[in-house]
Amino acid sequence: MKRRSLLSLLLILILLLSACGPAQGESAAPAAEDEPAPAAQSAGRYALSEGGEAIVNDVDLSHYAKTEDNARVFYEIFVGSFSDSDGDGVGDLRGIINRFDYLNDGDPASGLSLGVEGLWLTPIFKSPTYHKYDVTDYYTIDPAFGSEEDLRELCQLCEERNVKLILDLPINHTGSQNEWFRSFCDAHKRGDTEDPYYDFYSWCGPGETPVGRHYASIIGSDDYYECNFDGAMPELNFDNEAVRQAVLDIAKYYLDLGVDGFRFDAAKYVYYGDNDSSAAFWDWYMEELRALDPEIYVVAEVWDGDGITDRYYSAMNCFNFTLSQSGGLIADVAQAGNAGQYATYVQSYLNTVQALRPDAMIVPFVSNHDMDRASGYLPAMNGQMQMAANLYILGPGSPFIYYGEEIGMRGSRGSANTDANRRLAMRWGDGDTVDDPKGSTYPDQSEINLYEQLGQDSSLYTYYKRLILIRSANPEIARGEYRAVTIPDSKVGGFVSTWNGSSVLVLHNPSRSSSTVDLAALGLDYTELAAVIGMEDASLEGTSLRIGGQTSVVLR
Repeated sequence: MKRRSLLSLLLILILLLSACGPAQGESAAPAAEDEPAPAAQSAGRYALSEGGEAIVNDVDLSHYAKTEDNARVFYEIFVGSFSDSDGDGVGDLRGIINRFDYLNDGDPASGLSLGVEGLWLTPIFKSPTYHKYDVTDYYTIDPAFGSEEDLRELCQLCEERNVKLILDLPINHTGSQNEWFRSFCDAHKRGDTEDPYYDFYSWCGPGETPVGRHYASIIGSDDYYECNFDGAMPELNFDNEAVRQAVLDIAKYYLDLGVDGFRFDAAKYVYYGDNDSSAAFWDWYMEELRALDPEIYVVAEVWDGDGITDRYYSAMNCFNFTLSQSGGLIADVAQAGNAGQYATYVQSYLNTVQALRPDAMIVPFVSNHDMDRASGYLPAMNGQMQMAANLYILGPGSPFIYYGEEIGMRGSRGSANTDANRRLAMRWGDGDTVDDPKGSTYPDQSEINLYEQLGQDSSLYTYYKRLILIRSANPEIARGEYRAVTIPDSKVGGFVSTWNGSSVLVLHNPSRSSSTVDLAALGLDYTELAAVIGMEDASLEGTSLRIGGQTSVVLR
């Protein structure tokens, strides 16, 4: 009989004693009630994981292989809300550098860091807004976030730690304060059709406004510019070769600087309402980028059903929106749904997209900066957030965690109907001065913070660390040939994944009650219970596998 308990976790307390303050990585004990928590901003690299954190695994790492491909767990950072290095209340690149040991300390076996192997930064380019999706200058880092030197340092740190860094690149539209747009408007005011910026943006004359699209007046002219998202976000004209070259040059610039790729915002709106033309643009664009870097990592936001996202897969991977949000498949299964149905969907999806492009991947997530946070509808106290994480992290492709998800942060638009409530300050709990975005109205959630979850074997943060470590310790999970496993009259389900001649079996039990699976009856020859993670435990005796409720297992 082989048995592993869910929380048979070895806790080894590591205390770093130093005469230097937090700037050198020291983490103080929790402050007294009448004292402020220790400040996190510093010139050095500061990470909570360096003080008082513990190895949290009973995970067998004998099968671990360094990640060389793009099948990585990514972590989305809304930059202005993550960590503040200079005390102005705004998160910045230096804050990410200072917190890097929290994200990845460079040692997958240490158990001291979260262990993510990719970072997605929301836009960092110069912009007048807190969200930065209305870019004023693509070649300048917004001063609130730091400098190009900070970005270079972050790129170097990522390279040292085997972490891919991708930037959010919104090129469907720019900001109205962009010099390109000012030159465009000036050319229209003068009626100078020979000006190179005259056709830089999508526009129409009086009485020509297409139905179903939004246009605004070009002041001083009879013409109108297209702005389907907002009047302050004019849309570029991708029929103009100069525009295509301009957005290609931006990507080349940051690839040369050291970033590993991009997340493309609003990808299906390059030609508004015309998926065929938009997809054709991305085919061209990605062919150009892959000529520069064959290993480039890109993922597109095509917020639509699978039938639409499929059109873009010849060019690049797309986020899977069928799985996300409160009405998505992950949430449905995590709330005691059928894991076999989930696995069957994943297999069907992979078959479809890999027929379009052999190296295509699924890119699953639960929520992001445009959505209500998952902990609001998948409470950890009920085991639902944990089950959701099992489903999409212990699976193929490249899953994305939204910052703060790992500690159970909440946030929703609410009655104020503002996305700022979905992008609240990371709850470090150690005195970090990062503040919520302007306009946010979400109720206080000071009871949630990372500091109080450190070293607690039952915390959500510890759970996520162990989950990512299990995925890393069994590399077949992320990149193998996937075959769904369904069990008649049972909610238990999962998949077999084979890679480099080695095979694993992953099974999930999303129900609240224990289930027993006869592996022999399913033709599954697995004899080692390699990992158990969930709300209960599991055991393997011969070919009889018992899985506790809301629990997942990996067998070899």
